[in-house]
Amino acid sequence: MSEKKENALVPVEITVETLKAKIYLIRGQKVMLDADLAEIYGYTTKAFNQQVRNNIEKFDEDFRFQITREELDELVRSKILTSREETLFRGQSGGTRYLPWCFTESGVYMLMTVLKGELAVRQSKALIRTFKAMMDYIEQDPLLTESSNIAKLSLQVSENTKDISEIKENMVTKDDLTKVIRSFSLPDKGMEYVIYAGQTFEADVAYADIYSKAKKKLYIVDNYIGPKTLLMLKSVPSNVDVIIFSDNLRNILRLSEFQAFRAEYPNVKLTFRKTDGKFHDRYIIIDYRCRTEKIYHCGASSKDAGNKITTIAQADNRKLYYPMIEALLMQPVLNLR
Repeated sequence: MSEKKENALVPVEITVETLKAKIYLIRGQKVMLDADLAEIYGYTTKAFNQQVRNNIEKFDEDFRFQITREELDELVRSKILTSREETLFRGQSGGTRYLPWCFTESGVYMLMTVLKGELAVRQSKALIRTFKAMMDYIEQDPLLTESSNIAKLSLQVSENTKDISEIKENMVTKDDLTKVIRSFSLPDKGMEYVIYAGQTFEADVAYADIYSKAKKKLYIVDNYIGPKTLLMLKSVPSNVDVIIFSDNLRNILRLSEFQAFRAEYPNVKLTFRKTDGKFHDRYIIIDYRCRTEKIYHCGASSKDAGNKITTIAQADNRKLYYPMIEALLMQPVLNLR
């Protein structure tokens, strides 16, 4: 059945007040319920949950869980649920309640990657802007306990640099942080990119800005890579050859994830080589042995930069790294599994 036929509802307008009313405290964490998310995206609850089931491998237990009957009854007894929602969780004939599914911070993030189409992108962007307006509320009683995931949502649904720039400006509220983040978009200003804890969107902007400077080659040295490592390569120009040098420790990045990325971003010319266990630190090498060459030393893997305070520093003596880079270029191909 087509998405248009499955969608039987008109998506709701997302405002601060309506969104606050759709955030619940269950099992000690803030969640959103399937019926509310379905309403936001213009689905019936049944069709919405079918979309999730079609991608069930992406929703682990810490992304999505089903409420118990006791928990649902408690919500009803405490009058947390509205009369409309109470009706939604009853059977077709008004009988036994069905047990709704709850989506955690990670689950809401993952939904952004699952629900496709113009409407989904529009509603996702509206959610991001509303989260920004709710920043004080979120900080006091967060739905997304790690503000990093608000940023991840924005990176997923933004289609171009303009969108990313707008969201970045909206999300930064502290004067001192704004000055640091704005420096990311100023070419060659300063030797270090400072990434503050919990500001993953700012970290993503830093990496995207560095990658966009590549004219011919981009080498990334990082033994711990994941889907986010690939996602941040969206900003790489299509004529740039990208090599990720990694042993893919813990097999975090899977072949299926790389294939999905390649299908969605075919213009990114990406290959993998091993590091053979010889490299601990992380590096970004831009335009090796070219006039525009730059080398950066990274304090953390790009897959989780921003979760802690880290620094990306530009190297002064680039030739010092040449033996290391030459050794890397001799490494065998890394085959993902």
